[in-house]
Amino acid sequence: MPAARWSYDLELHPQPQSVAGARRFVSDHLVDHDLPHLVDDVRLVVSELATNALLHAGTSFGILLWARGGLVVLEVRDGSPDGPSLGAAADTDTNGRGIALVGALSRDWGVTDYVDGAKSVWASFDG
Repeated sequence: MPAARWSYDLELHPQPQSVAGARRFVSDHLVDHDLPHLVDDVRLVVSELATNALLHAGTSFGILLWARGGLVVLEVRDGSPDGPSLGAAADTDTNGRGIALVGALSRDWGVTDYVDGAKSVWASFDG
């Protein structure tokens, strides 16, 4: 039987409660597709990426969650062309570890730039 193919998207306003909405969105769809083993990791990753969009882009942002061929992909698109900071955080820093966390929890991650100046930060997970 071929792997399931599905896709869901959600547009969110640039406000703090949108991050919680992003977590609910991915949790609900992962459970609906019998992928509860991914919920914790994907929720943490969407929290990080949505928070980055909220704090650094300041624009509405979109969440896209899709699956194909046994792979689940989360994308967070915002209106800023600036990608995430990849610098190493010092031991005393209270910020700056989010993208390292995304890398540790996902199979792979990256940034897709769009001609309109927007970007998506994505992370993939084995379904």
